[in-house]
Parts: sequence; C-alpha cells; structure tokens
Amino acid sequence: MSSPRRVLVVSHTHERALAARAELEGQLVEHGLSALREEDLDTGPDGAVVLPEGVEVAVVLGGDGTILRAVELVRGTGVPVVGINLGHVGFLAELDESEIGDAVAQIARRDYTVEHRMTVDVLVRTADGTEHRTWAINEASVEKDRPERMIELAIGVDGRGLETFGCDGIVLATPTGSTAYAFSAGGPVVWPDVEALLLVPLSAHALFARPLVVGPDSVLEVELLERTGTWATMWCDGRRTVPVSPGSRVEVRRGAEPVALARLRPGPFTSRLVRKFALPVVGWRGSRP
Repeated sequence: MSSPRRVLVVSHTHERALAARAELEGQLVEHGLSALREEDLDTGPDGAVVLPEGVEVAVVLGGDGTILRAVELVRGTGVPVVGINLGHVGFLAELDESEIGDAVAQIARRDYTVEHRMTVDVLVRTADGTEHRTWAINEASVEKDRPERMIELAIGVDGRGLETFGCDGIVLATPTGSTAYAFSAGGPVVWPDVEALLLVPLSAHALFARPLVVGPDSVLEVELLERTGTWATMWCDGRRTVPVSPGSRVEVRRGAEPVALARLRPGPFTSRLVRKFALPVVGWRGSRP
C-alpha cells in the first residue's frame, strides 16, 4: 500500500490565519490529501524536526516571517514551500488568501514547479577560537547591542581586507533577501535567479561604505574590532541569534543546502516587483519595432 499524500500546513496564530487554515485543511481532504500541522511533527535526537513519509509540499498561511519558520522545518528534506500571503508585502508568498482553492487543486494535480533559492552558511569564530555555525535564506546581519554606541567593523572579501568603518551594523544577504532587510538599508534589488552575495552597511561613517554585490563563490568576512570593546549580535533571518564578542570574525558563504519554493503562478520577477510595491508603470509601451 502506498503511503498517504501529505501536506504540511504551517500558519500564523492570529484569527484570520486559523480560519484560512480550517478552509485549507477541508479542501485538502476533499482532494484526497492528508493535512499535517506543524504541532504534529516529531523531533529527532538532535532536536531537528522529522517529517513523516509522504509529505509532498508545505503550505504556509501568513507573512514572510511564517514562511521563514516553515523553511526552517523543511530545510534539508527537499520538500518545497508555498506561501499564501496574509501579511503585508510578502515577497516569499506565492498566492493570496482568495486563491486557497486553486492552490489545493494544483497541489493535488502536482501542477507546480520547484524553484531552488540560494542560502548562506554563516560561521562566527570568537577570539578564543570558539565556533558557532548557522544559516539564512534572506540575510545574516551583524548589529550593535548598545543603541548609544557604534560598532567598528573591518570588512574583507575572499581573504583580502577591503575597509574599516564605524556603523550600526552590516547586512550580508542573498538575492532572495535583497527585497527584505537589505532593501530597507538601501541595497540593490537582485533578481532571485542571480547567484550572488550582497553586503550592505547600516549607517556607516565612511566615504566608500556602499552596497556591494560579489560572486556566489566569494566569502564575505566581517571582524568586530576589539578596540571599541562593544559587543554585537548576529541575526539570521531575524530569527536565530549568535552573540558576537569583540575580536570575533564572521564569515558568510554560499549555503550548502538551497531552499525549495513551489511556484504555482510562474511569471517574471519584474511583475512581482510591480505588484508587491504597487510600482507605477504608466507610459510603458512595451517593445517597439
């Protein structure tokens, strides 16, 4: 007997999301699919979530924060994530709430493509040699701990020093994260099919502290200089933290495990930008002879 076709459902906890979850789960049953909630998952000896056999896709009801939580759950399994946006901009979300029925029908038919997004692996090495490892799909950011003081950072790329400056922090992002924290800090928008790493300073006191885009095989390096005596915090996707002591070095490189996103509405990223940011395109006449 074949295993049941399962769909992992991850939702925000507010009333609107729970109502949408009930609608989604009912439609999944109607299409012969089994709904599995986040709270039903078991964990292995290492504390990692163990997905049961037959999970084909994870459907997320909420904003980008909820999608990032789902990505944590399925990372390394190959199970793709599809987001139904109940938040604001929601760049990681594929559909809107009104499209739940269509989404379930497509999932039942396996009528979707899978897009693999680049991640970053992050290493924090303290002055005494202690190492902390984590990862991110959007960005890793080094931020000051004390609001009244700057931190002083030395920046390097591929083992070569680039610049030193005082700042509030720095964002080290993927193309997927270019429309998240890096965008808010003044970084460029990078199309998600471009393989690259972004470095975006936060309120830096330096002439050359500009956003940088480097190749996917480069390693971005940030050292928190000891002379300021100020601690910082490494944030990954705004969810996981590592304390960064003076003298610590942070290394960010292309991640070994990409994240799979299910695409039910294929289309150019340009259209998504226009829709999410409500960009004015009046006057665009398309191609000319």
